[in-house]
Amino acid sequence: MQSCLAAAAVALCLASPGAAKGADDSTGIDADKLEQTVRTLSSDQFEGRAPGTVGEERTIGYLIGRLQALGLEPGGENGTWTQRVPLLHTELGEASALAFEHGGETQALGFPSDIYLSTLQPNDTARIENAPLVFVGYGVSAPERGWDDFKDVDLTGKVAVFLINDPDFHAVEGEPVAGAFGGRAMTYYGRWTYKFEEAARRGAVGALIVHETAGAGYGWNVVESPGGENYDVVRKPEDVTSLALQGWISGETANSLFAKAGLDIAKLSTAARRKDFQPVDLKTTFTAAFPVEHEVVQSQNVLAKITGTQRPRETVIYGAHWDAYGKGEPDAQGRIYRAGANDDALGVAGLFEIARAFKAARSPERSVVFAFWTAEERGLLGSEYYAANPVYPLDTTVANLGIDILQTAGRAKDVILVGKGQGALEDDLARLAKAQGRTVSEESLPERGLFYRADHFSFAKRGVPVLLLMGIAGASDLVEGGKQAGQAWVDDYTGRCYHAACDAWNEDWDLTGAVQDIALFRDIGTELANSERWPGWKDGSEFKAIRQASEAVRNQ
Repeated sequence: MQSCLAAAAVALCLASPGAAKGADDSTGIDADKLEQTVRTLSSDQFEGRAPGTVGEERTIGYLIGRLQALGLEPGGENGTWTQRVPLLHTELGEASALAFEHGGETQALGFPSDIYLSTLQPNDTARIENAPLVFVGYGVSAPERGWDDFKDVDLTGKVAVFLINDPDFHAVEGEPVAGAFGGRAMTYYGRWTYKFEEAARRGAVGALIVHETAGAGYGWNVVESPGGENYDVVRKPEDVTSLALQGWISGETANSLFAKAGLDIAKLSTAARRKDFQPVDLKTTFTAAFPVEHEVVQSQNVLAKITGTQRPRETVIYGAHWDAYGKGEPDAQGRIYRAGANDDALGVAGLFEIARAFKAARSPERSVVFAFWTAEERGLLGSEYYAANPVYPLDTTVANLGIDILQTAGRAKDVILVGKGQGALEDDLARLAKAQGRTVSEESLPERGLFYRADHFSFAKRGVPVLLLMGIAGASDLVEGGKQAGQAWVDDYTGRCYHAACDAWNEDWDLTGAVQDIALFRDIGTELANSERWPGWKDGSEFKAIRQASEAVRNQ
């Protein structure tokens, strides 16, 4: 660990101490310190902060050193600063077989142009042989909404074919399903992760989602970008997914698949928006065989705490992910590290500043935990591992407050709410934003399901109330330039820099808006840490019943 800390110290020296553009000390959040942290973590010294690399080793040492300097206590396992997170890393080689077969006719498939696949099984070969394809519509089993796309179909040994998003995503006014799943706002049933999980629960050997840019929220280029790689937490043999392969088929490939089976995918998609939809045997089989390289990567979450003075067993958890995408192909400027300066080094910097503010104030009544997650970019795996193996019981976790990307275009008149209608914490957000002289704006593209795509979701699906700051969720109403300028920032960041080497420190960053948001989250957490209140979920949230099931524990 000493070598880690030494490397971190070198990296820290690389950061220029120049004043951050738009620095504002009135909030108590120091923009200069934010800048210094981001410049350090996104420097080449940390090699893009990929899990299981020397970049992780240096990152962990740096985080621990900073937390020690802030005067926090170790908050991990057995009195340490960390929680070990074993990760399964898989990568497909060149396919020896990849085709659909219908009526004796074989349709060869291109990887990844026609079909994109990966595996989460720790085997040397990923193989599916002549497995029947079954179209299961949107693949939703939602008893609370009276909805079941499966109708007791037996998927054992078969490949499930899904539509992306929710049954009401394409619904028009007057259709009974319109609004049943939140309208344009995605529910968890619309996420690809849910669909794969549901297929595995039903014994399928494979799962394929029909890609559509509008429903997915991203193009085919994003689908194929991992290049056959995948990550998962290491699971017990009995808990390993039944899916030998999982992935996507392009819209064009899906149209061809259905047409060869004498079916119209457009008509079936309309039928899938009705409760009486029945699964359809596509009279087609799928065969695939890939060699697989697999390894176990030992990674770590970093955890620090301030012990509560009156109710130490009740915890407020702040979270941000330390990982980024590591090394990649050189960009136009020759940069090889996808270092995530905003995503999420700025979130990490925000947690340091919140921790500094807590240490400068009177000690909180409840414990406050600062969590730095690994492998968010590999599927929220660090937070998922923690939530499945919590260091602090989830039943008495008051809330999880997550930061994942902040806008860097200056002061804003508003803050963006992700996941409207989910939890009572959004009311706290509105009240304390008003105290800042700001309003709350809803995310602009709720159909992209951003609420389900950051680390706080690992807590939400287990009932813990959550709140997320995510600067790309909508166009901020900037003091200079309004929403038009805010949208221009979102478009530029997501179009050029998201998950790319371009996500680097830029001298043009104006952190005054980020400072506002970080101060707002500090205030929300401060209130929660010094009260006896247990925030809950709103009526209609899919997480309300989960939280209510443990209410007796909090009433003791």
